[in-house]
Amino acid sequence: MSIAQQSARVLESAERYRTLLEINNAIITNLSQEDLLRSIADALHRILPFDRAAFTIYDSKRDKFRFLAIEGTTASSHFRPGLEFGRGESISSWVFDHQKPALCRDLPKEQRYPNDLYLLDEGLHSYCVVPLTAGGAGIGTLNIASKNLNQYSDQDAAFLSEIAGQMALAISNMTSLEKIAALSAKVERTATRYRTLLEINNAIIGNLTRETLLRSVMDSLRRVVPLDGAAIAIANPKNGTFCYFLMESKRSSDHFRVGVEFDRNASVSSWVCDHQQAVMRGDLEKEQKYPNDRHAAAAGICSDCVVPLIVRGVSIGTLNIGSSNKNEYSRDNLEFLQEVANQIALAIANMLSFEEIGQLKARLEEENVYLQEEIRTEHNFEEIIGNSPALLAVLRKVEQVAPTDSTTLIYGETGTGKELIARAIHDRSSRKGRPLVKVNCSAISAGLVESELFGHVKGAFTGALERHVGRFELADRGTIFLDEVGELPLATQVKLLRVLQEREFEPVGSNRPVRADVRVIAATNRNLEESIRAGEFRSDLFYRLNVFPIEVPPLRDRLADIPQLAMFFLARFAKKLGKAIKGIPQAALDRLLAYSWPGNVRELQNVIERAVILSPASVLELESDLFPSRAARESSAVAPSSPADSASPASLEEVDRAHIVSVLNQTGGVVEGPRGAARILGLHPNTLRHRMRKLGLRRSAYRAS
Repeated sequence: MSIAQQSARVLESAERYRTLLEINNAIITNLSQEDLLRSIADALHRILPFDRAAFTIYDSKRDKFRFLAIEGTTASSHFRPGLEFGRGESISSWVFDHQKPALCRDLPKEQRYPNDLYLLDEGLHSYCVVPLTAGGAGIGTLNIASKNLNQYSDQDAAFLSEIAGQMALAISNMTSLEKIAALSAKVERTATRYRTLLEINNAIIGNLTRETLLRSVMDSLRRVVPLDGAAIAIANPKNGTFCYFLMESKRSSDHFRVGVEFDRNASVSSWVCDHQQAVMRGDLEKEQKYPNDRHAAAAGICSDCVVPLIVRGVSIGTLNIGSSNKNEYSRDNLEFLQEVANQIALAIANMLSFEEIGQLKARLEEENVYLQEEIRTEHNFEEIIGNSPALLAVLRKVEQVAPTDSTTLIYGETGTGKELIARAIHDRSSRKGRPLVKVNCSAISAGLVESELFGHVKGAFTGALERHVGRFELADRGTIFLDEVGELPLATQVKLLRVLQEREFEPVGSNRPVRADVRVIAATNRNLEESIRAGEFRSDLFYRLNVFPIEVPPLRDRLADIPQLAMFFLARFAKKLGKAIKGIPQAALDRLLAYSWPGNVRELQNVIERAVILSPASVLELESDLFPSRAARESSAVAPSSPADSASPASLEEVDRAHIVSVLNQTGGVVEGPRGAARILGLHPNTLRHRMRKLGLRRSAYRAS
């Protein structure tokens, strides 16, 4: 060997040692994995020419190799960091198994593995692969490749093996540090989750209201699980539906709001409840199967998790969370959400129980007050008295409609006993075990009628210091009697129509619908068809109420019942007042039969009561001033009569008209008040107005001069 050759070899050996020193320095400077491998490749490139260098790591659990890093000047469309390959795909598996270097000097002729074909396609024609060994065990391989044929020798392979020994130790340490860091991160995540579960538990046991419960839970949950919206859906096994119990979202939606009820087939919640298994979807736009999925996707939710709420082995609903990002959630998130759901489920079950207890308590209190009022209130009749054909026709209709749940509209003048007919319908129905709740629509001010009918929540308006149970909720599974329904304001008529159509309503100040199974019986002394034409009553509500109309005849159309009614009231008031009055003289009965009774049965009751008070003997005496408008009627009767009057007796309508005209003249056209015509006639002011319209009388024509 010549001196020049020796000198070149010495220089080459020195360069290789400098390279080993550089690599060693790069290793001990604790660079990141990417920087370390790049520094090693740069140093190596000065000694061993290559167009690509790659580092692979073996995964013993999966029996696969993975590219840790790839360096070089030749780009690749196939090989990339993170790419995995099996044992039979590359020479790396032979080198790893035998822990020996491998050379390929002419790849076009010596190709044996699928990866060799990719190398050829990318213009590489020779390579050298050496094992990475740390602590006597193989961890992967170091691979270099060149576009030139016969680029690498056995000496190159031996030198590369020296470098691989240093690299293996560095990569092994780095992998261990990564595992430690990953384990530390996992421990921190676990600690964070336990802290979050503790916070959620504290929020739950803090006796929060329904509105603040989910918000408090979500504030804690967001620190662990990314989400843009959350909802709790509660199952209703009675009607096979779900209802959104709580809702928290950054986006407003008409479909997703508290109180909205949806069918089982409309949401994945039904499957989750039935199977008691969580569901995770990464791309809702592609994976949607239910109508609610389409609504969620339209609202911007791209991925979601739905987990069951289970209490004592029974599914009561689901916890749903969603994100605007695709593939947001992992199996780890799902497991954690199930732990959260287990806590929430118990809290909601307790909350529902307390709410139900509170509602029952409030309802019982309302029913108790109502029933006490019923006891204190003396009914106009203890039973229906009479057997006239007109009354018997009404009772036959009562027997027909009572067993059904059909809405009934009772017509009749004031004092004819419409409430008594309503009570008879209720007592003969399947709902007789529940209360008949009465509402006098004309006696409630327009500002309070909705609160009285549908209730209100605390804080709904000034003075609403607590929740008030409305008459419809009080009448659930019973009957509600809407007396003088024609007096309802138009705004309330709209709500009443919704109750009749959908069997649900919203209390004042609440957006949560309340369902009520109520039979409606309405009554009016007005001509509702005329009210519709006048724009005072909704036609659609009229048709809903007028399913089964019953017209209660006035007392003048059932004169045959007057003697029986008079004796009934006589016995009642004589006992009440402690008088021994046994009968009614025929002359008194004749006077009762001759009167037109504009106040109907109520007026007859009042006349008999006053007569009992005034009668000193054992028989009833009717004084001339017992009839409220008798003086006016008698003065009208003795007035000079016209030839037409002499020719034929006046009709009942003419007598009624003359009677009302006389009283209006007496009061100067005043209808209401202590000195009004309605008080003198013994009529409700609305009844008198209705009768005046029917007779074509105008109040303005009788104003006092």
